[in-house]
Amino acid sequence: MKRESSATVNESPRPYVQASPPRPHQVIVIDCRGLEFIEFKAEGEWTAKGFESVTKFAGIDLQEGEWYDYDEKTSEEVSIKDIKWAIKRA
Repeated sequence: MKRESSATVNESPRPYVQASPPRPHQVIVIDCRGLEFIEFKAEGEWTAKGFESVTKFAGIDLQEGEWYDYDEKTSEEVSIKDIKWAIKRA
C-alpha cells in the first residue's frame, strides 16, 4: 500500500491587523493529509503598512523575529517585534 502526503493552502494568507493590546490572529489555513506541521519559519520577504501613515514597507526579513525601520511621514521608528507563531489543529 502506497502512502501519500500533501499540504494545500485552503485560504489565501490574511494580513495581520494591529490591535491594542495585540491579540492572536489566524494568518493562513492549510489542509494537511498524512503529515503534521510542527514549526513555522517566517522565511522570505514580508510587507507592512504604517499604522498611522499607511507608508508601505517592503522586503521585511522576519527570520530573526523582529524588524525595525523609520517612517519618514510620521518621523518615528516603526517595528515588528515579539512575534509568536502557533500551529493549531482545526
